[in-house]
Amino acid sequence: MGQEPGRALSREAATCDALRMQSVDLNCDCGESFGAYQMGDDAAMLAIVTSANVACGFHGGDPEVMAATFRTAKSHGVAVGAHPGFPDLWGFGRRRLPFSNGEIERLVAYQIGAAQALAAYAGHRITHVKPHGALSNVAMEDEDVARAIARATRAVDRDLAFLAVARSALEEAGTVEGLRVVSEVFADRAYNNRGLMVARSEEGAVLHDCVEVADRVVAMVSEGALITMSGLRIPAPIHSICVHGDTPNAVAMAGAVRQKLEATGITVKAFV
Repeated sequence: MGQEPGRALSREAATCDALRMQSVDLNCDCGESFGAYQMGDDAAMLAIVTSANVACGFHGGDPEVMAATFRTAKSHGVAVGAHPGFPDLWGFGRRRLPFSNGEIERLVAYQIGAAQALAAYAGHRITHVKPHGALSNVAMEDEDVARAIARATRAVDRDLAFLAVARSALEEAGTVEGLRVVSEVFADRAYNNRGLMVARSEEGAVLHDCVEVADRVVAMVSEGALITMSGLRIPAPIHSICVHGDTPNAVAMAGAVRQKLEATGITVKAFV
């Protein structure tokens, strides 16, 4: 027997209503230029996203770039966070460096302090911390490194939110250290069946098709799950979506993601 049109319509309306009640943050990594070296189009990205993770001078960024990024973010009403990474300008923070957990704790605290100072100088304020690159990748699976980053955040300012990769050791570390944990997924990165990002060295790790990326993001937010390369759905909390600012078509991708989310009825707003 066929379904009653009225009931089908009611279920569809209920689904739309549920989506309208959802909200998600859209964040980007930015402020990663250094001196004369330009990385990404921060001005365009900051007109689209709702939160920005600003490099603190170790993997990218410098006092001039940081101050300018914080000023631009404030002018757009964009929340800002510290984006600490390994001290690796040459490798853009994407190489694993042999620091002890204590050293990691202190280099993260140092960078958060720098971000707070330059944000205050620009008339803005830091509201969260999100580790960058290889530091984040290590902390996703290494509980001790994750705890070191969380401890540094708590020591500097326990009111800072902890932007952590969904289903990673960072989530647990933030919770254990008493921080407000905000779970994120990546718009432009593929996931494996363990729920982790596919290594950049592997084919298909970085996604480029804006339409496909936007559709996948909406599906993940709507279903509350990571979608892996094989199509597996892995349940995950999703409070924020990240688009990497250094991806060649980052601005177009961020715009497509935001447009698709809002068209679906999902509110895009900062988590602070």
